[in-house]
Amino acid sequence: MCSITFWDKIIIVRDVKGLLHQVYPQTSSQGQFPLTQNVTVVEGGTANLTCRVDQNDNTSLQWSNPAQQTLYFDDKKALRDNRIELVRASWHELSISVSDVSLSDEGQYTCSLFTMPVKTSKAFLTVLGVPEKPQISGFTSPVMEGERMQLTCKTSGSKPAADIRWFKNDKEIKDVKYLKEEDATRRTFTVSSTLDFRADRSEDGVVVSCRVDHESLNSTPQIAMQVLEIHYTPSVKIISSSSWPEEGQSIVLTCESKGKPLPEPVLWTKDGGELPDPERMVVNGRDLRISFLNKTDNGTYRCEATNPIGQNSTEYVLIVHDVSNTLLPTTVIPSLTTATVTTTVALTTSTATSATAISTRDPNALAGQTGPDHALIGGIVAVVVFVTLCSIILLGRYLARHKGTYLTNEAKGAEDAPDADTAIINAEGSQVNAEEKKEYFI
Repeated sequence: MCSITFWDKIIIVRDVKGLLHQVYPQTSSQGQFPLTQNVTVVEGGTANLTCRVDQNDNTSLQWSNPAQQTLYFDDKKALRDNRIELVRASWHELSISVSDVSLSDEGQYTCSLFTMPVKTSKAFLTVLGVPEKPQISGFTSPVMEGERMQLTCKTSGSKPAADIRWFKNDKEIKDVKYLKEEDATRRTFTVSSTLDFRADRSEDGVVVSCRVDHESLNSTPQIAMQVLEIHYTPSVKIISSSSWPEEGQSIVLTCESKGKPLPEPVLWTKDGGELPDPERMVVNGRDLRISFLNKTDNGTYRCEATNPIGQNSTEYVLIVHDVSNTLLPTTVIPSLTTATVTTTVALTTSTATSATAISTRDPNALAGQTGPDHALIGGIVAVVVFVTLCSIILLGRYLARHKGTYLTNEAKGAEDAPDADTAIINAEGSQVNAEEKKEYFI
């Protein structure tokens, strides 16, 4: 401990060993003024206090604590505290350090320059209280969809009071409650924040985080996290492998079901009952495969999914369409020689044309198909009419060419006639005006 006595402008200083020192202040103190700076340190850290004088003519410097206890007088230690050490001592500077700083060390420290009069400079030491790691309370797992949740994040020991922020994944939640309370020591604070929301299936698996920001954390916030687990009833959707199912084809209906817990398996029905044809309608997991489609497969197919929370279902209306047909053009060139052959060929050509037209249908068509094909029937009728008209025209031309006159009785006694005219005149039964008998082939 040092003591200072002023005697006739001479300062008598007794150091810690009891020795007396005379300090002769300068008669002119112009330019002599101690300079200090405020210091902020995190609790548990080390604070460095520095006092400088630009112009000093062998004048002593002293550091004292908020209780006005002398810590160092020049290079002499006055207070027995192992945490306090001398860093530098000269006529122009006196620097000391305080290690393992506690909240009780906070306050105003004084640097004194022993001129006449004594000049002082104040430095305020601020000690930051580090907040404890935050904790999230109020969560129970799992949570049912629609239930209300209240999560509370709490941290203690901060000075000044820490700030708490809430996040869902990377999105900050603004609508929260904040509470600040002073601790029993009245030096630090306990802060808490409450997040209130209703559980939704879209938030299943979302990471809820509580972040504590404080200047003592050096831009590295403390974070507590909680993963939400929300149970909910299934959602169901049917996806078809074909947008235009046709007869003879296959189709796969997939039942997409989501829920927590996951529904397994799903139930397929048709028109409110079981699947009517298990041989063609095969269920594999969530898929329903129907082979060789026909019109009897038309109807409403229902997929139902169930889990411990509840059940849900959806429907799909299946309409089987006719097979797409394409009529190929055909050319018929009749080749006729006689009337009789013309008729026969016409019938044969008609049959062949009909067979050709039928063969252009889809090879996948079923034998039992009863649906009419008007285009095919019209084509067959047109071909038959065309062939019939051709046959009639050829038959008429044939008859016109072979039309003639025939006598039923040959001339008798004309064998010895010298020429044709004489033979006709002398023929038996021959008369110039005799009536001729004619026979026509119709």
